[in-house]
Amino acid sequence: MPGRTALPAWKALAAHADAFANTHLRDLFGSDPERGERLTVEAAGWYFDYSKNRVADDTLRLLVDLADACGLRARIETMWRGEKINSTEQRAALHVALRASAGEKFIVDGEDVVPEVHATLARMADFSERVRSGAWRGFTGKPIRAIVNIGIGGSDLGPVMACEALRHYSRRDLVFRFVSNVDGTDFCEAIRDLDPAQTVFVVSSKTFTTQETLANARAARAWLLRALGEECAVGRHFVAVSTNAAEVAKFGIDPANMFGFRDWVGGRFSMDSAIGLSTMLAVGADNFRAMLGGFHAMDAHFRNAPFAHNLPVLHALLSVWNANFLGVESVAILPYDQYLKRFPAYLQQLVMESNGKQDTQHGERTDYATSPVFWGEPGTNGQHSFFQLLHQGTRRVACDFIGVRESLNPLGDQHELLLANLIAQTEALAFGKTAAQVRAEGSPERLVPHRTFDGNRPSNVLLAERITPASLGALVALYEHSVFVQGVIWDIDSFDQWGVELGKQLAARIVPELHDSNAPLAHDSSTNALIRRLRKT
Repeated sequence: MPGRTALPAWKALAAHADAFANTHLRDLFGSDPERGERLTVEAAGWYFDYSKNRVADDTLRLLVDLADACGLRARIETMWRGEKINSTEQRAALHVALRASAGEKFIVDGEDVVPEVHATLARMADFSERVRSGAWRGFTGKPIRAIVNIGIGGSDLGPVMACEALRHYSRRDLVFRFVSNVDGTDFCEAIRDLDPAQTVFVVSSKTFTTQETLANARAARAWLLRALGEECAVGRHFVAVSTNAAEVAKFGIDPANMFGFRDWVGGRFSMDSAIGLSTMLAVGADNFRAMLGGFHAMDAHFRNAPFAHNLPVLHALLSVWNANFLGVESVAILPYDQYLKRFPAYLQQLVMESNGKQDTQHGERTDYATSPVFWGEPGTNGQHSFFQLLHQGTRRVACDFIGVRESLNPLGDQHELLLANLIAQTEALAFGKTAAQVRAEGSPERLVPHRTFDGNRPSNVLLAERITPASLGALVALYEHSVFVQGVIWDIDSFDQWGVELGKQLAARIVPELHDSNAPLAHDSSTNALIRRLRKT
């Protein structure tokens, strides 16, 4: 069937990009004094300034035309109806139901799933309150003082990010650690200073068969039993986020302490499901529900706002414009708030595991770029690291700057200095500095090329009043929906992840070959040589 590049709307954008090639942001701002006020939108507590993208009004109109041509409105409604939009796995992708209010209905396979969602939240809240109040005690009768989340991928990145982002709201007399890497160092360093008698492990694995997670869970179990001695201690120090009651019970966890979620919740879209149990333990049930409220507010805006004024849709369409028509291959996520230091790592999975695909939903190879590479660091640290490349490098990088008006930890004028840097970096990326300006400053001629900045480098700015559970939820939902919209435009399934499977399959084959020096090897010469070099005997 005809691909996306055959659409008249795509062709119109390509022609527009050619005509727009020599347009500079200096020209766009110079011809429109109101541009910085006009090209903005607000939703769910977030202010989005996209004026420093290389777009004109015609660009935005053509991008909305492309969204319409790709059937975006219908795809949004299809998702909300609980249809199986994860086409390769024949599953719904209904993470929006996780933050639905009790009176809403979301139907999957003829069943309203909202009552189950709220029942799970109530069980999570009950368990969290018992741990936080000291009512839940360990095997020896001591109160719990440490919670260790064991997971990987979406079972780790979301909870880690949320616990860091909401640390201001967390219980400071409780210790929270996260173990994901199968490298034993990750586990050993996480538990080195903990008391087994006062530690609870949250093992997060939907199937309870994830290789890395189970390896770390077994290490945790052995560590606990070495200290406490009796098998029945496991039930007081382990809970599971899973759907496999048989394997959970076999491990020694009471299925009554298992918190589940359905297969319509993808791992990287699961931080507001039972996967968020460690987050709720950290911040409490009320703050967790406030976070869900932020998610829900952005969901409502995304579903109902016209595309031309829809924050996630505009964010996505600008990403498509940059990636497919301006040749941008990379996006830097730059949070100017230390609490969001893990947000770039979280987005790496959300974006690249979702849209790092080369085939359409119909199994045809794309003839256009899909997901750019996502990366980043908090400001101002990044300014003294990779901003040189952002400003004067040969590769074009789009940037998302994220900031808040009020610091949760005001200290002198440091927050104003932080915000000044955020604003200044967006100005420098957009407008640069011409050779004439450098010469006017009295620079020696030999240094003029080195002190000249081309500018014309795209950036977005996202601002909230402060970091709160609600603003965090809305921010995550914004990116979730942006990812979905980009997937619709590119005609790919944003909810599967077959690309992670091959390496796992090969690793399962190699593990016994590393243990057995006599095992025959039938890989390529490099792989065979590496296995022989790394064998234990």
